[in-house]
Amino acid sequence: MPRQKDLKRLVRARMQKTGEAYTAARAQILRKPKTNPSRDGGGSTALSKTLSAPDPREFATIAGMSDEKLKESTGCTWERWVRSLDHYGADKMSHRDIAKLVQEKYEVGSWWTQTVAVGYERIKGLRARGQQRNGTFQISKSRTYNVPVTTLFDAWTNARARQRWLREPGVKVRKATRPKSMRLGWPDGGIVAVGFFPKGASKSYVAVEHTKLPDRATGERIKQEWSDRFDALGEVLAAS
Repeated sequence: MPRQKDLKRLVRARMQKTGEAYTAARAQILRKPKTNPSRDGGGSTALSKTLSAPDPREFATIAGMSDEKLKESTGCTWERWVRSLDHYGADKMSHRDIAKLVQEKYEVGSWWTQTVAVGYERIKGLRARGQQRNGTFQISKSRTYNVPVTTLFDAWTNARARQRWLREPGVKVRKATRPKSMRLGWPDGGIVAVGFFPKGASKSYVAVEHTKLPDRATGERIKQEWSDRFDALGEVLAAS
């Protein structure tokens, strides 16, 4: 089937460019009609005008966050968030305005406000996975530890404790709200947003978003570095 071959070719080209999984890349290719006026009169290789927006069942894959986890933390699935934000014309808004709408209209916490806003932008094709609206990239990483959330938070805010596992000179704490969140200024100008979440009395997890990265390759390298740092943090927490 020529049409199916054309679709697969476009999907693979997008995957190579953006690094998305096949399902996510396919959903973005199908989200808007692809027409070629020179071939619509009967060319068998033209993609049909009937190509549609992503199937709601693919929203979670495109956004990078499961419906279950999103609903647990915000009360809504991706399908409901997309429907609600579309109602306010969010696909024509800046990232800041989308985040403001989510936080003020729906009273969502700052960390999950960003998750919803970024996921919505990915679903609507406004940014690729890991890319920000300004063209730079970001990565996210999380890890669960068997310690109370206050203990986990203190391992980040206490400069001496942080140096034992972070081992990155020149990092500055720009803002910290105990025991919920903090922002770190990176020596190269990047920003790291950190969220802390309890999972009972003696278990918690930390999630980081490292932003303002110049390209996808840098993002992949930074993501591996955070994995190594989380390993070192676990060793420090276990020894304390």
